[in-house]
Amino acid sequence: MNEEMVDSSTELKELLSIPHTIKEFNKGTYLFREGDSIKGIYLIRSGKVQIGKVTPNGRELTLRLCGPNQFVGEFTLFSEAAKYMLDAKVIEDTICMKIKIDDLEEALSNDANLAMAFMKWMGINHQKTQTKFRDLMLHGKKGALYSTLIRMTNSYGKREEHGVLIDLTLTNQDLANFCGMTREVVNRLLSDLKKQNKITMVNGKILIQDLQYMKDEINCENCPIAFCRID
Repeated sequence: MNEEMVDSSTELKELLSIPHTIKEFNKGTYLFREGDSIKGIYLIRSGKVQIGKVTPNGRELTLRLCGPNQFVGEFTLFSEAAKYMLDAKVIEDTICMKIKIDDLEEALSNDANLAMAFMKWMGINHQKTQTKFRDLMLHGKKGALYSTLIRMTNSYGKREEHGVLIDLTLTNQDLANFCGMTREVVNRLLSDLKKQNKITMVNGKILIQDLQYMKDEINCENCPIAFCRID
């Protein structure tokens, strides 16, 4: 097992010593669904998992993309009859490590340092979700798209000669799901950005040519990178 993890989960490598099982999930299946009883936490070894929810009117909202060496588990600890609040959808065939909730709670009860690291990790994930909803609510449709693109540069950006390449293949529908809007609106907004030479497409991926323009348009607060990410 690779013990290198991203973000604050570097401090959680002791979780690997807790009894666990290895699970395989096919693309299109779920680690868990919103409303399911909490069973445990997952460490992704390979593949990608999309964290989000479906609104009452059937629209899909994507909050995060999680990949190798990242933990997945949106839940409340030490709570009776607790349920997952979001969906964890497998978008690439995935192999992950699963730690049962009872084993996790026992480990956290017996190890104060591990408990503190775990609370820090959960706090960062909560902050990411809060700031994402803030951007969606305060900046309108254009701001929601710009905010999403900025977050993607922080998670998947590669510096190129003419800007920052988002090294992730995305459809316009994928972007619409991240922004909580329709594909048609995203099509129009992306077309406007292309006409202004703010973005271009490179082998099906988005190259941000003027990142500062997008930050200025949404009055970017320059939040810590740990919060301004899509993963």
